Amino acid sequence: MRISMPLQYAGEPKAAVDQVVELEKAGLDTVWVAEAYGFDAATLMGYIAARTETVNIGSAILPLYTRTPTLIAMTAAGLDHLSGGRAILGLGASGPQVIEGFHGVPYVKPLARTRDTIEICRKVWKREERLTHDGPVFRLPLPADQGTGLGRPLKIINHPVRSEIPIYVASLGVKNVEMTAEIADGWLPHLFIPEKAGTVWGEALAAGGDRRDASLGGLEIAAGGLLAIGEGEDTKKLLDLVRPMIALYVGGMGAKGKNFYNTVARRYGYEEAAEKIQDLYLDGKKDEAAAAVPEEFVELTNMVGPESYVRERVEAFRTAGVTSLNVIPVGEDPAALIEKVKGWVS
Repeated sequence: MRISMPLQYAGEPKAAVDQVVELEKAGLDTVWVAEAYGFDAATLMGYIAARTETVNIGSAILPLYTRTPTLIAMTAAGLDHLSGGRAILGLGASGPQVIEGFHGVPYVKPLARTRDTIEICRKVWKREERLTHDGPVFRLPLPADQGTGLGRPLKIINHPVRSEIPIYVASLGVKNVEMTAEIADGWLPHLFIPEKAGTVWGEALAAGGDRRDASLGGLEIAAGGLLAIGEGEDTKKLLDLVRPMIALYVGGMGAKGKNFYNTVARRYGYEEAAEKIQDLYLDGKKDEAAAAVPEEFVELTNMVGPESYVRERVEAFRTAGVTSLNVIPVGEDPAALIEKVKGWVS
């Protein structure tokens, strides 16, 4: 199992990259760069490539609706070249609040768009022939009756460092997870409870896996949470740091009936709490929503406590199929934490 870390997108980017440089020396394998509605991910990923030597640099995630599939492929190929083959392309549909509200793009056919985008990216990188595609969302070149009629098939000018850049998909819904298991190199679930993951997603993963091309190898899974080792209440109170984040996703990332994270919380068995969190959050009572997150939910999605307990949590993620333990190290010496956990899983 490898060690990865999400870069906090709301903080100071240069300071965050300074930390990545130090954690790379401690054994960090991958850094995931988010993109919400702040700075874009690609710019920061290029900066990380220039500042580091070994760490893999993944987008988690590039929203599918904000770029054409070809531009996504070009961006990943450019990063892969600059980093010497260290790029990972993490994709996701985001949600209608951001896509329609911030970008003004209709949030339609997310699964078909995901499949089309992955197929087009792989065609671009392989560079075997001029790019053409006839999918449910994208047709390349654009048909004459939809434009000027002057479009023609092209190849990417540069020769990509790799013809197969790993593609991870952030998915939560049953059909989306099933598709991820079928066609993606990896999966980026959020709010992952290892003990409950099989119940929630097991059938979808199995169904997609049955149709998976053997050449893709096994499905990689990147999941985890807050990482802190220590005794006593002071350490346990660190879990309160993630309550607002869980409340934001379960309560605020979508309207009633249109919140993927709220649906996952319900499928985990927290139906009553999920409804309460959402009601409070949508009423503007964010602190109360955070307080309503069940303690068990907080504990099981993270790795915080005495060393023996944290080791048990790490093993629970491994048993659930996680291949990249995604951690947010908290404490006086994050590098020492990364180094210690790296020793456990190597």
